[in-house]
Amino acid sequence: MTVYTLCGSTRFPEAFHLMNAHLTLLGHIVISLGVFGHSDQPTGVKHLTADGQADEPNKIMLDQLHFKKIDMCDVIMVINFGGYIGSSLQKEIDYAIGQGKCVEYMFPQKEVTQCATA
Repeated sequence: MTVYTLCGSTRFPEAFHLMNAHLTLLGHIVISLGVFGHSDQPTGVKHLTADGQADEPNKIMLDQLHFKKIDMCDVIMVINFGGYIGSSLQKEIDYAIGQGKCVEYMFPQKEVTQCATA
């Protein structure tokens, strides 16, 4: 059993839900997002996160919370729907690699990051 943290843009909540279901049905533990600011799920949360503005206090707190979720997992699953990797997601990928986490992609990338070996 592996612990996964899902990482990606909040523009794609359905991709998160599908990957969460897929990994869960394979018997893994999945840590996902609590809010999807860009897509306003749950309704109204977009206003609480100021639509992801980098200097907004709730956005800063949510970013820090997500790094802690990465600390708790074995692998991050990058939800790179349509090949999209924005600056926030790239920071999460870089952080995970720096912490020695495995990085997997929903859709294959040109460069595949290998798991750190102990």
